[in-house]
Amino acid sequence: MKQLNLQKLQYNLRKKFLKVGVKMISPETIFFSKDTKIGKNVIIEPYVVIGQRVKIGNNVTIKSFSHLEDCKIENKVDVGPYARIRPGVILKSGSKIGNFVEIKKSTLGINSKVNHLTYIGDSEIGKSVNIGAGTITCNYNGVKKSKTKIKDNVFIGSNSSLVAPLTIEENSVVGAGSVITKNVKKKSLALTRSLQTEIKNYKRKSK
Repeated sequence: MKQLNLQKLQYNLRKKFLKVGVKMISPETIFFSKDTKIGKNVIIEPYVVIGQRVKIGNNVTIKSFSHLEDCKIENKVDVGPYARIRPGVILKSGSKIGNFVEIKKSTLGINSKVNHLTYIGDSEIGKSVNIGAGTITCNYNGVKKSKTKIKDNVFIGSNSSLVAPLTIEENSVVGAGSVITKNVKKKSLALTRSLQTEIKNYKRKSK
């Protein structure tokens, strides 16, 4: 009986959102909560789960296999596919969360992008920031969680680890493969990288 009630609730929610213009390619695969709020011109692709306390603005696209809960998505935002938006997240207008990105308790600024394979936690990210693939905010040291602040127009190279507490000032660049443990000044290049060693005419050991 409870299962039937849940199925009926989802049917009614899907019908309600279709009626107000939400575009759903495969409505039966999308799950809403009773308190979900959605604006105009929103597209939701198949296999999306929207948990409690989610507010979605106008002209937003939620791509397949994404999971959202307790977050605010402003206008002209793209999410997914395969994105996890955890509680306490605000995605500002024009921002983008790509595939295999997890973000929690963070604000992503206007026109900022986290395109793929990244974890962002307890962070404040400014405008027009680009965060490369494989970047991790190291927000937990086993005892407490600390914040990462990334100011406007920062470029974070791929496969970087940002060890909180940390502030990266505006117009700075973090080189790919870096572990950043100290604050970065504005208009700076920060990188931590060991020298590449090359041994000529090297022969692998045979068994």
